Amino acid sequence: MMNLEFMINTISLGSLYALLSLGLVLVFGILKLVNFAYGEYLMIGGYGLYFSATVLHAPWWAMVVFGILAAILTSYLSELAAFRPVRNKSANALLVTSFAVSIFLQNAVLILVSPRARAVPLPPIFSQTVNIYGAVTPVRNLLIIGTTISVLILLSLLMKKTVLGLAMRAASDKFTTTRLMGVPANLVISAAFVISGLLAGISSIFWIGRSASVDPVTGAAPLLIAFIATVVGGMHSPAGAVVGGFVYGLLFNVLSITLPASMISYRDAFMFVIVVLFLLIRPEGIIKGGYTEERVG
Repeated sequence: MMNLEFMINTISLGSLYALLSLGLVLVFGILKLVNFAYGEYLMIGGYGLYFSATVLHAPWWAMVVFGILAAILTSYLSELAAFRPVRNKSANALLVTSFAVSIFLQNAVLILVSPRARAVPLPPIFSQTVNIYGAVTPVRNLLIIGTTISVLILLSLLMKKTVLGLAMRAASDKFTTTRLMGVPANLVISAAFVISGLLAGISSIFWIGRSASVDPVTGAAPLLIAFIATVVGGMHSPAGAVVGGFVYGLLFNVLSITLPASMISYRDAFMFVIVVLFLLIRPEGIIKGGYTEERVG
């Protein structure tokens, strides 16, 4: 049942990448900023899992809560302490600030914790497998798919049915006009960072779950994947970010089973070439979205 296994693995991987991409595109939609500190939110979430297990000896459900809260708090504090003071400056100032926050968080962990990877205890269910019509897949994959579906539904309801969600959607289109209508800028931007941190925290559970370890550069790979997926799917559309995540996951798995063993180490290089060729044909991404050059200022 290779086809069913391939399908489940691809949907699972795409689901994880979709979650990662959503967290990045939500902040970009409002601030027009690619937040390169986003990967560090995931990394901090991973350390939240580690410390809650090894220091607090918390049960797994409490580890999950602690890890997600750590990512949310880090994201919110970075907006409050780093991005808000330079929000009215140039786009370059915001971009440099995102790099500064990323480097600061990485070095803080290097100094305060350790440069070495730390083993994160995982619940037994993460190592269990299930047989679905002859296809054997880790239970973890099904958890990722179920979690992503739930998050997408809840996020869609938030954006379409609540005042905050409507304000965020309006701000991502015409921020200045939205602010003139009385929508508080700080609330909308902080909400975007909090949701971004939430998605990073949820993603950290499953990202860390694949390796059962965390280190100061854990966030580098998911950040790169999220960035590429959002560019491919469309930087100006949350739906594009989701589609981009699934496309990236599909491409990754297709290359994993088609490339010969001697060339599998070049898989990422092949992926980047394919992505570049695609963007030459369609630079706006798969889903165009509502493009605007307006930025908070």
